[in-house]
Amino acid sequence: MVKVAIADDHKLFREGMRFLIDQMDNLEVVFEASNGKELLDEIDRNDADILLLDLDMPEMDGLEVLKELRPQKPELGIIILTMHSDSKMIAYLMELGANSYLLKDTSPEEFEQAISSVMEEGFYFNQMVSKAMLGGLKGQAKKKPTLNHHESLTSREVEVLELICQEFTAKEIADKLFISHRTVEGHRKNLIEKLGVKNTAGLIVKAIKEGLISV
Repeated sequence: MVKVAIADDHKLFREGMRFLIDQMDNLEVVFEASNGKELLDEIDRNDADILLLDLDMPEMDGLEVLKELRPQKPELGIIILTMHSDSKMIAYLMELGANSYLLKDTSPEEFEQAISSVMEEGFYFNQMVSKAMLGGLKGQAKKKPTLNHHESLTSREVEVLELICQEFTAKEIADKLFISHRTVEGHRKNLIEKLGVKNTAGLIVKAIKEGLISV
């Protein structure tokens, strides 16, 4: 069962999301919060797998929450759920470590798909997010990648990174490269460490920003 937390200052919206989630298989809401401070107080007492995070909240907004929460809980799937569609904001929040970014008028089908993808692969990028990232991050790309500890990627790691960025699953990557699923996970772990990111979504953001893949 996937445990979902909701952080939004509008009670009616939270109730609507809870109703929607209750209709879906293998999903349950474990707690709700009306602002960022309340969320941070509750998150340690309630073990959530996915956080649906609004940006506009009193006391502590979603941006502040993401900055504080991501280093503490790198495995938590954080899905930004907002009305803001600004490309620069999207690219910035993905760079900070959000796993996905959805607008509040997203269809129930895409919403369910996003949760499934974040749980299985660590990210979900729809066309809006992909376009924002390419526009917002590619322009910042450097001529030469700068990696933590001056480490370089192996040719196999580059292959795995490119396939991750093409949204292949770990199993599909293993089949494509004729290696084991465990080996793929090992390469993914090494990539996360070498590139100094927190999760798979961060790998894609870093790959675009640093010009490590062709886009």
